[in-house]
Amino acid sequence: MEHFDTIVVGAGVAGLTAARLLARDGRRVAVLEARDRVGGRVWTDRTDGLVTDLGASWIHGVTDSPVAAAAAAFGMRTAEFTVGGYQPDSRPIAYHGPDGERLPDADAHRFAADIHDVDATLLDVVAASAPDASYRDVTEAALARQAWDAERVQRVREYLEHRSEEQYGAWIEDLAAHGLDDDSIDGDEVVFPEGYDRLPQQLAEGLDLRLEHVVSHVRWSADGVVVSTDRGSFAADTTVVTVPVGVLKSDDLVVEPPLPEPVAGALGRLEMNAFEKVFLRFPTRFWDDGVYAIRQQGPESRWWHSWYDLTSLHGTPTLLTFAAGPAARETRDWPEGLVVESVLAQLTRLYGDRVEQPTHVHRTDWQGDPFARGSYAYMTVGSSTADHDDLATPIGGVLHLAGEATWTDDPATVPAAMLSGHRAASNILGRDIPIDEVWSN
Repeated sequence: MEHFDTIVVGAGVAGLTAARLLARDGRRVAVLEARDRVGGRVWTDRTDGLVTDLGASWIHGVTDSPVAAAAAAFGMRTAEFTVGGYQPDSRPIAYHGPDGERLPDADAHRFAADIHDVDATLLDVVAASAPDASYRDVTEAALARQAWDAERVQRVREYLEHRSEEQYGAWIEDLAAHGLDDDSIDGDEVVFPEGYDRLPQQLAEGLDLRLEHVVSHVRWSADGVVVSTDRGSFAADTTVVTVPVGVLKSDDLVVEPPLPEPVAGALGRLEMNAFEKVFLRFPTRFWDDGVYAIRQQGPESRWWHSWYDLTSLHGTPTLLTFAAGPAARETRDWPEGLVVESVLAQLTRLYGDRVEQPTHVHRTDWQGDPFARGSYAYMTVGSSTADHDDLATPIGGVLHLAGEATWTDDPATVPAAMLSGHRAASNILGRDIPIDEVWSN
């Protein structure tokens, strides 16, 4: 049985960051990855000759972002595309009312102002909420303070439902009241026209990577760890496990002895979401000029409510929409053609016979991916923000968990993954490591 100083389970950004830092310190490190590629939930598709990021797409705020710094050091080209946490305004948005007609600018501005008013109220409501309050509970309390008519309340209520789904892939009643506490953006948001996967590829250079090694057991004790895979077992003094929450909670990966508190409790209060992307490329750009997003209100917006214009990234007319929360679950087993028909039916409400059939469609299925079981984790009702960091509590001096779900300040992001891998490496080495060692030569 091969023996290493550290075994890292998972070659996503968290695992690669930890492995890179430990290897730079002279440790003998092996990275075991179930897939045939690095990156995990950072995955870029180029099969149609264009770049499509099926997993992570954005850096949500480049100010003081380690990922932005790493991307710059690795020479990764970026393009500004600020979405601002499902923002109601500040970028050109074409709002369409329940009848499908585009709202006049004055009406759109009033609607955005209503959202800002509710958000201001929400700060106090969330702070005073009960431990078992849902995001629905606090948003309803904030709406009740506005003294608006039923129609006005309903339009904002829909928006808040959509925000819960689009930010965390969860229905508003399933998300904890504090589930959007981290919903803040510092600086421009950017995407990668040449693909986000350049980041994990650069991080992986020089590492001992064992691809297509599916880990089934992690046995830990004071003497070290034994990691079992479908290609044999490996021993190490320490291990960093970076698999998503969905895999960690499944029967496919057994940790023995079982995870202790507070790790086990934190894991039990986090869940993987249902959040899928649908990219549609068209022969021509039939939608509004001068907007970066299209949104519709009313009952028809229950599933398909927002489309983002990605045309500027590659010059090909492209819209991105999301199946999130209930929509992602209910359409999961639909054939692609039926999903496209459903999306186009809503676009036709807005643009009539101008709508064309797409030339290419990319549709993700992170829910069906056995090595992800969802796109990212969210806080269920009864959880607290501390659960993220508690999940990363070192175990027995030998077992460390890392990944986007284990970072409190900005969970569900690539920076969170990178920072958690950096923390795990620092804990193993017993000293603080400058974060820029992740990308420096």
